[in-house]
Amino acid sequence: MLRLLPAFMLMLGLTASAPWSVPVHYGQIRIESVVTPLDLTNPSHQQVGALQFRGAWELRSNDPAFGGVSSLRRTQHGFMAVGDAGMLLRFAIGPGGAIYQARLDQIAIGADRADEKRERDAESLVVDEAGGRYWIGFEHSNMIRRYDLATGKITAEATPKLMKDWPPNAGAEVMVRLDDGRFLILSEDGGDVKHLSASVLFSGDPTAPGATAFEFNYRPPTGYLVTDAAQLPDGRLLLLHRRFTMLDGVSAIVSLADPKTIRRGKIWTAQPIAHLAPPLAVDNMEGVEVTQERGETLVWLVSDDNFSPLQRTLLMKFALKLKGQVRAKGR
Repeated sequence: MLRLLPAFMLMLGLTASAPWSVPVHYGQIRIESVVTPLDLTNPSHQQVGALQFRGAWELRSNDPAFGGVSSLRRTQHGFMAVGDAGMLLRFAIGPGGAIYQARLDQIAIGADRADEKRERDAESLVVDEAGGRYWIGFEHSNMIRRYDLATGKITAEATPKLMKDWPPNAGAEVMVRLDDGRFLILSEDGGDVKHLSASVLFSGDPTAPGATAFEFNYRPPTGYLVTDAAQLPDGRLLLLHRRFTMLDGVSAIVSLADPKTIRRGKIWTAQPIAHLAPPLAVDNMEGVEVTQERGETLVWLVSDDNFSPLQRTLLMKFALKLKGQVRAKGR
């Protein structure tokens, strides 16, 4: 969640509403998608570093529970996302960016925590459709919960010891299940003076009793915070970062890194491949996902509007154009 939003509000004499104060609606909702150009000042602008623009849409809904999207994952029938108000969003996207089959459901957090609204601040998501389950990372508690995909019921939960000292407003920001079954979890900000992100690599499901883990640190681009990650077909990861300053506004960086280079107790780094900044379409970017379509590797980005009228839920689609084709392992 973007923590500097109140500065915007202060300038306009407004008060920012906490995401958990948003009224909740469950079930089907209607989402309008409004086509958005990459660059209003230059319609021919279609390339951002290694990302080739394929489309962007501002997503809008009259339902006050829509918004605050913090992570994005592809499913067989569309996308799943989680958000700041403890909601699970499902939707499909059709030709031209039309959104259909959209619904919101409240994320279960356990009966003993039902009134602890800060517990609902979901920041990261992993989906295993073949196994009929998904995992959600919660920011304030540094809790990981596993859910049944069909019922939404909690099947396991854990507060890993290696994550217990992470800052309460920066924990479990990024969670990726690697293709070998390991889980990578990064904090948004490890809280140290070097601005490294405290990180943990788990041998498997972090909610399983037998999972082992080790710590390391991730170094984001200077001035940026990591917000999500997704694995490419060749095993490497794309990492999404965002930044806000009063002078420059909001910007984002997409970086490329290899999980094979992660080492216990060491600093892991990534190589920036795209920088989104005004006048390009950009907002508080918090979700990234990778899909395959007609032989292309596609990169999807989504922003968290913090339930603020000053921000947007922006869904962006790019084709990844790296030097050398991105191929699946073993091909």
